[in-house]
Amino acid sequence: MNNKYDVIIIGAGAAGLMCSFEAGKRGKKVCLLEHSSKIAEKIRISGGGRCNFTNLFSTDNNFISDNKHFCKSAFAKYTQNDFIDLVKKHNIQFFEKKLGQLFCIKSAKDIIDMLVSECISQKVEIFIDTKIKNLSKDENSYIVNTDKGTISSPSIVIATGGLSIPKIGATDFGYQIAKQFNLKVTELTPALVPLVFEKDILDFCKSLAGTSLNASIKINKTVFKEGLIFTHRGLSGPSILQISSYWVKDSPIKINLLPDQDIEVILKNRRISTPKQIVSKILSDYLPNKLSLAICDQLKVKKQIGDTSNQILKKVSNFVNNWTVVPSGTEGYKTAEVTLGGIDTKEISSSTMECKKHPGLYFIGEVLDVTGHLGGHNFQWAWSSGFLAGQYV
Repeated sequence: MNNKYDVIIIGAGAAGLMCSFEAGKRGKKVCLLEHSSKIAEKIRISGGGRCNFTNLFSTDNNFISDNKHFCKSAFAKYTQNDFIDLVKKHNIQFFEKKLGQLFCIKSAKDIIDMLVSECISQKVEIFIDTKIKNLSKDENSYIVNTDKGTISSPSIVIATGGLSIPKIGATDFGYQIAKQFNLKVTELTPALVPLVFEKDILDFCKSLAGTSLNASIKINKTVFKEGLIFTHRGLSGPSILQISSYWVKDSPIKINLLPDQDIEVILKNRRISTPKQIVSKILSDYLPNKLSLAICDQLKVKKQIGDTSNQILKKVSNFVNNWTVVPSGTEGYKTAEVTLGGIDTKEISSSTMECKKHPGLYFIGEVLDVTGHLGGHNFQWAWSSGFLAGQYV
């Protein structure tokens, strides 16, 4: 480890690696520090080990932030197509799973190896298992005191991510740095995370653990229509993870278990065409059988459809097409894919990722108040913000 560098980047995840080799391409002497014993752990475990590395349809509309326009500059400079070109350059095979989500055919390790290869080609010095004791600033440089020595640089990039999945090394380091330099941090909460419930709803979910279906989940005007899975703690699956980023404590969510059909109309028609069938049997033509039985058991609907009143059919249809529940909370950071909130974007230049108050201090990736939807969008933010900072550090 040398004493002086042109750029010091803290955090060897997606954004940090991207920024490192982009700065290296400009002839910068780059030092990349990682406190864990392995780099890019979030890449390694993502997408079931295949890494959902971007999304074909990623735009600023796929992000949540107090300033929804903040990420436009980064995406204008570096798009998903640019990253796809990089993946192709390294002959990594990939496929589209659904909704524009791109995954490696082999392993997430292909993406990690690609990023490391790019860093090596630009002579980036990577130090893993390196603990930072403190970070300070003098008149001309940022000084980083580590357990392996003290280094300095006129530019420093914080790419330490958020609080999600602490078991792979997530810490609040980036937010501590923001506090040290008097930068505002917006409220932090777990996002893209399963929802948990109590009492009757929890018992209902437990009885259906493992049952899955496509559903529509709604909070106010925000709607996601994807897979839903019942669990022993509550609800999960892509639609639930998506809506969790919009959920506020004590507020209800509306769930349509059969989003493409009006079950009330179906039941009333079946009351004429198949009057002797029991309601649960009819529901099982449209929903998983276990779920159909559970709904009828919950509502105490046992009769044949021909003997069932409009009032009861309305209760059934409300449960299927407009099931309203109030989560007791989420599973928290231990299973959350990302952290909602972060360094206030008002503190950062959207065109360079540099802190407005402190020249030479940059923030990129998840540590910022920019949170993507499920499906590769958060990785694209890492690539785009990392690329952008790499052009200016």
